[in-house]
Amino acid sequence: MNITASLVKELRERTGSGMMECKKALVETDGDIELAVEQMRKSGLAKADKKASRIAAEGSIFLCGADDGKSLVMLEVNCETDFVSKGDEFTGFAESVAAAALGAGVEELEALRKVTLPSGNTVEQARLELVAKIGENVNVRRFVCFTSVNGTIGSYLHGIRIGVLVEVEGGDEQLHKDVAMHIAASKPEFISENDVSEQVINREKDIFMAQAKDSGKPENIVEKMVEGRMKKFLGEITLVGQPFVKDPDIKVGKLLQQKNARVLRLARFEVGEGIEKKEENFAEEVMAQVQGS
Repeated sequence: MNITASLVKELRERTGSGMMECKKALVETDGDIELAVEQMRKSGLAKADKKASRIAAEGSIFLCGADDGKSLVMLEVNCETDFVSKGDEFTGFAESVAAAALGAGVEELEALRKVTLPSGNTVEQARLELVAKIGENVNVRRFVCFTSVNGTIGSYLHGIRIGVLVEVEGGDEQLHKDVAMHIAASKPEFISENDVSEQVINREKDIFMAQAKDSGKPENIVEKMVEGRMKKFLGEITLVGQPFVKDPDIKVGKLLQQKNARVLRLARFEVGEGIEKKEENFAEEVMAQVQGS
């Protein structure tokens, strides 16, 4: 059968693959475009499986909110390069996943992977097809959904790399935005001292005690030193204990009091945090190739 340019073009549009790859698939299927699409999808998914072990530490943070403002989803999707993270195909996929997470009301990542998108594919099927299409590993890493009955969900996106959700009771829209921005900048681990576990407190106290005793000071002085360092430590890791980024003369806890507001929960995502990135050594790579040849 004669493989026409229009047939190749149609297959390219449907699969996103290269011209020669499309022409080859059409020749192998004797011009049956549906069969060609099926074979290319199978081939692409096989390639996607091979890319699964590749480190994906770049990507973007996405937000998707309900019309009534009472629910908001924050999602991190990773890829291998910054270039891909800014592409329309990657962004379109991630936005559809965020919307699916909001609409499905799921809480676990495994459940989200099984949610069906408007395209008819599940999230996982769409991810695999995207990997095959763009040639990079893509990973839906994590998401969180805040739904508030009596409070308000504040949010902040710093570019595409840092995202924050914060549920606040009381206050106004400007306060909610300011607190979310502060969380993005200052990275509090807890809302208040009451949220810090005994394990964390005892660990730090032991460290400070050992450091203070090494100073050779009397026991009563050592106790005061440890007390002061613990107070400083708890102020640094708690939202209410941190100096407000827009006005360091006031702490966030005091700001909330002034606005008759209370933070109920918070979440902060930063692209790639906690992912061990592969260190590239191009000199060693070239040397290995030279020795191999």
